[in-house]
Amino acid sequence: MSKIVSNSDVHLDKVVRLYVSKVEKDYKIALIDKNITYKKFLSNRMLIVHSIRKGLPYELYDLIKERTPFKEEEWAKFLGVSTRTLHRNKLKKDFFFDAIPSEKILELAEVTALGREIFDDEEQFYLWLNTPSFALGNLKPLDLLTDSYGKEMVMTELHKIDQAIFL
Repeated sequence: MSKIVSNSDVHLDKVVRLYVSKVEKDYKIALIDKNITYKKFLSNRMLIVHSIRKGLPYELYDLIKERTPFKEEEWAKFLGVSTRTLHRNKLKKDFFFDAIPSEKILELAEVTALGREIFDDEEQFYLWLNTPSFALGNLKPLDLLTDSYGKEMVMTELHKIDQAIFL
């Protein structure tokens, strides 16, 4: 499995580099690191801002989606569209999401990256996302991911888990 993951990481990094070069050109910005990776992309806040404004290409969304524990129906709910709309967008050549769905995709990518770092495997992370949490008002973390404030609460809880802070 690690070979598959590393191949997908290499492909994702390549797609990110291609996309970032387009963002750089469109916004006339220059990055120091021309070999940017997906992980570095998610941690560069200014690049994220420009990326949201440009919109994410479907190809990048599709690769991000593969790295998350979320089902297609959940993605549709997060993005405020139907699964049929997602399928139609996939068929469009060079489809780019608007700013709001692009921001949501990147927020979920950020949550997933942190969750995968903290939990040993995706199944444990997904179980945590689907288990009501006392710290989150007995809501499931997954249910909070539909808006930015909820996402920040989930990120805070993930950081607390990482730091072994359970109160």
